[in-house]
This record gives sequence, structure tokens and C-alpha cells, in this order.
Amino acid sequence: MGSTQRSTLSTNVAGLVDGSSTREQVSYIDNLPVYVKELIAGGAAGAFAKTAVAPLERIKILLQTRTEGFHSLGVHQSLKKLLKHEGFMGFYKGNGASVIRIVPYAALHYMTYEQYRSWILNNYPTLGSGAHIDLLAGAASGGTAVLCTYPLDLARTRLAYQVVDTRRSFEYATKGFQSQTAYKGIKDVLFSVYKEGGVRGLYRGVGPTLIGILPYAGLKFYIYEELKRHVPEEYDNSIAMRLSCGALAGLFGQTFTYPLDVVRRQMQVGKQLHSVQGNAGYKNTLEGFSTIIRNQGWRQLFAGLSINYIKIVPSVAIGFTAYDTMKFWLRVPPRQKSQPTSTA
Repeated sequence: MGSTQRSTLSTNVAGLVDGSSTREQVSYIDNLPVYVKELIAGGAAGAFAKTAVAPLERIKILLQTRTEGFHSLGVHQSLKKLLKHEGFMGFYKGNGASVIRIVPYAALHYMTYEQYRSWILNNYPTLGSGAHIDLLAGAASGGTAVLCTYPLDLARTRLAYQVVDTRRSFEYATKGFQSQTAYKGIKDVLFSVYKEGGVRGLYRGVGPTLIGILPYAGLKFYIYEELKRHVPEEYDNSIAMRLSCGALAGLFGQTFTYPLDVVRRQMQVGKQLHSVQGNAGYKNTLEGFSTIIRNQGWRQLFAGLSINYIKIVPSVAIGFTAYDTMKFWLRVPPRQKSQPTSTA
């Protein structure tokens, strides 16, 4: 009996020593295609980052779209008013749609970035391998992800735009919000929008979105990768380093493209904004810019920018850090590194 136990024990110890007990798990992960690992890493990173900043995102949309009762308030007062009328869960209204959108969006965004980057390096060697490759790949991946997931972004915006006093009754919604449609969820928004305007309705505002995402996504990846290249090798795996690089990348990228985001949000709410504020809607991005400046003042193009700074720093920082961490856990092989265009 003792000899049997010793034999079993020795077998288990031997298995631990040579790693056979974990070989099956390692084999399963390693056998996944690289693009699948990148999809998983990107989707998880996006969901985690988006949920972390959901309350700030809700307030930003209310400020951007000049929602009745919120357009003249600051960030702190807006948060207090939202808490009073909708309770704590009001901070996360529309976050379900946001996460459902961000998972495929972030998954496609990060994965296609890696794929576009490799494709450019392999097929266009004359372009070199500097940081400009990250700019091109990031812009292309951003456009791809937007086109594939835009209707979900529109649904998220419409859900976040409506404010209903759930603590008392729906009377609050009928005072100054008489013409707003009370959507029940993502499916209801998509069905209603499609019924009103077909496929074109589902992509209302996609113009300024694409115009904004191409430079933003490109700059975001460019700045992040460029900053990482200047970090000493011993800090390559530092969480604080990745958070800092990601924060700066999001901050600079968003600053240049924020006005386009404001036009996009007002185009997305469309008829709701018309019924509440008498706005006939914008036919295109240029008309949106000129109308906002003429009727609302140029400052409206930067409405909510302060809260966007507060939001974008943790959002992009967490997103990049979570993505790099997930790639490490999933054992994604090191990619080909870009070389500086000149050497010292």
C-alpha cells in the first residue's frame, strides 16, 4: 500500500517537474491563432476600460447634446442631478449598449491594427519601419472598427441622451422632454431607427465619426508606441509606464479631434434634438460645424471637453495596459518591432 502511494507521489512530482500537468492548458492556448488571441485581448481591454469610466461618459454625452437641464451645469453638478433623478444606476445608463459595442469594436480595433501593421511592413518595405507605420495602421484599424460597429454606438448615444426620473414617475420625462422617444433598450433603438430611416438611419453621423477616428486612432497608436520606444528596457513591463504612455496618447489624440465628436453626437440624436431645441438636423459634417458655430457658438464644439479629459486619461491608459497584459497572459508572440528611421 505504501509502495503504491510512493509510486503515485513520485509520478505526480515528476509531472510537476517536467510540466506535464500544465502542458494541456499551455497547448490549448498556444494552439489558438494569433488573431484570435488579439481579438480576445482587445475585447476584454475595451470592456474593462469602458465600464471604468461609464459615469463620466454619460455626463459627457448629456453636455455635448445640450440636454435640457444639463447644458448649463458643470461636471460635479451634473453628476449630482443625475444621481438625484435616476439613482446610482443612472450613471451606467447606456453602458450595456456601450459595452456590447466596445467589445467587438475594441477587439477589431486592436486586432486589425496588428494585422494592418504587419501587412504594411511585409508588403511595402519602401515605407520603412518607423513610427509612421503605427499611424497608418492605427488609422486604418479605427475606420474598420467604426464601420463594423457604428449602429451600436448610435444606440448607446440615444439611450444615454434620454433622461427619465425613475425615482418618482415618468412625469419628469414629460416636462420639457415631451417629444423624446422613451427607448426600452438596444434592440428597441435599432428597430425604431431602422424603421424611420433604414440602413442610412443606422449610420447617421458616421461621416464625422470616420473623419474623427482616422486621425484619432492613428495618433493614439503612434504616440503610445513612440513613447514606449523611449522607455528604458528595464521598464518595458511596468504597469505605471504603460498607464502613463496610454494616458498621454489618449490626451493628445482626443484634443485634436474632439469637435468632430460633438458634431457626431448631435447628428446621432437627430430628431430628438430637433424636437427639443428646434434644430432641423444636419445633412453633413460641414453643415453641422457651421450650424453649431452660428446657433450655439464655437465653444459648443468643445462642450464636455473638460470631462472628456478626465475620462480619456484613465480610459485609454487602462485600455492599452489591459491589452498588453492580456497579450502577455495569452502568450501572443512578440511582434516585429519598428526601427527608428535614423540611428545615432
